[in-house]
Amino acid sequence: MFNNLPDVTKNILILNIVFFVASWVLESQGIDLNSSFGAHYVNSVLFKPFQIVTHFFMHGNLLHIFFNMWMFVMLGAYLEQIWGPKRYFIFYLLCAFGAFGVYNIFGAFEIESLKNQLLVKGYDLVNTNNLILNNNSLDLVIQELINLGYSNAEINNILSAPNKNSILFNELGNNPMFNYIVKSETPMVGASGAISGLMAAFAILFPNTEFRLYFAIPVKAKYLVTAYFLFDVYMAYQNNADDNTAHLAHIGGAIVGAIIVLIWRKRDRTNFW
Repeated sequence: MFNNLPDVTKNILILNIVFFVASWVLESQGIDLNSSFGAHYVNSVLFKPFQIVTHFFMHGNLLHIFFNMWMFVMLGAYLEQIWGPKRYFIFYLLCAFGAFGVYNIFGAFEIESLKNQLLVKGYDLVNTNNLILNNNSLDLVIQELINLGYSNAEINNILSAPNKNSILFNELGNNPMFNYIVKSETPMVGASGAISGLMAAFAILFPNTEFRLYFAIPVKAKYLVTAYFLFDVYMAYQNNADDNTAHLAHIGGAIVGAIIVLIWRKRDRTNFW
């Protein structure tokens, strides 16, 4: 399989697999690579500059990496063959960085807004950030529950429930401290943003190529990618607390990918049609 793939596609695929296996092995030892290498918002206390690159080699679970790499190999290998490795690699990186940028434009603004709310309420953000940095933010959540009048028994029941996170979102969904912790601690992982750029490029260059939706239903690339993009826009607008997908990253990657291909096509009709 690997021998039939062009070099850039093959090496990126291997890196994704290596990072996923490493994160799975280290997780059993209490080391969370997704938190360290995933992309936190630039104004989160957990953000590190290297995360701008490492986040698109990380994946949350087996299904996440399987479907991402399946789309990546299917589209990326073809685009690399017609563009060449250098142009394809540049394109992939720019889409990934574009996804990170759009994701941060909105998320960083939300964190700043939450910071201002907490400062107005008299919270000590230095202490808060230290607790987040040292993975002790649960203490802050417990304090917020106490402030809302929950008893120790009720708090213990919440924290021991299998669906603890959903309960906390229901109880503290409008609490600025809770939202600040969630926004600060939750990393973006995955190559989906860059792959959305590949999808946009493919739909522009080969709009009438048919994909098999659910391996059975023929759908032209232009319709499938447009529907997927509009779905991401809708879900980003909904901003559902239980939705763990970084729809804004998908949107950013697709927009950057489309812009690059349109510019390249305008300059070079030999390779872009």
